[in-house]
Amino acid sequence: MSVIDDSLIALSPQNVKALWTKKPKYRSSLEIPEINSMKLQSRDNSLVIGAGDNNVHILDLEHGVFKSVLQGHSDYIHCVSVREREAEILSGGEDGAVRIWDSRTGQSVHCIEVYKYETCARPQYGKWISCLTTDSDWMLCGGGPSLSLWHLRSLSPTSVFPLSGCQRYSVFHQDMILAVGEGPFVSHCLLGGDVKAQIPCSLQSVNTLQLNSNSTEHQVLTVGGSSKHIDVFTNLSYRAFSLSF
Repeated sequence: MSVIDDSLIALSPQNVKALWTKKPKYRSSLEIPEINSMKLQSRDNSLVIGAGDNNVHILDLEHGVFKSVLQGHSDYIHCVSVREREAEILSGGEDGAVRIWDSRTGQSVHCIEVYKYETCARPQYGKWISCLTTDSDWMLCGGGPSLSLWHLRSLSPTSVFPLSGCQRYSVFHQDMILAVGEGPFVSHCLLGGDVKAQIPCSLQSVNTLQLNSNSTEHQVLTVGGSSKHIDVFTNLSYRAFSLSF
């Protein structure tokens, strides 16, 4: 048997065991509310969790205990993001709000109700926020409302992207934005609001994407969603191949 085969056996699910399991102290009538989003916060080695009980839970990874609960959303949370330098946590939920929290005090310092902005509102899709990401002083968010770029110092939208359907995941990449959601493609958007290209993929609906941005020579983009396939892009302009499981 080859070395590669031995490695695959060593990493098979039968040989992988959880080190520990932690359950948030849910404040909900649901027996086991779902966990919809998680982000690492390196400044204090914690895990930020957006949950179905309408709250953000903070898990201290060093000691394995939940140290705080951020309360303020009126419906379940879809997505969370972290601004390390500013010691802030952002959360977006079914209630249509993006809340900005001071991670040191656990207090909500701003609440942006995106669906109330005429340029972003799409009543036919609802008000829920399904994707949220930040980069320095900028925030991307979307879902029911259009995907939009916000300046966080002024708390105002600067660009609204004319994408159809609901966007489920977006990331900043160099001088553009990559977004996925309803539709069999990855959208390449310019910061000013224009859609530069929509690159076809094999999935009819895309829920998530991951970009290896640590290497300038070997950048790999993967997308997953409504099928057993994961599409792999070794060049952002075309799909190289698909993996299945």
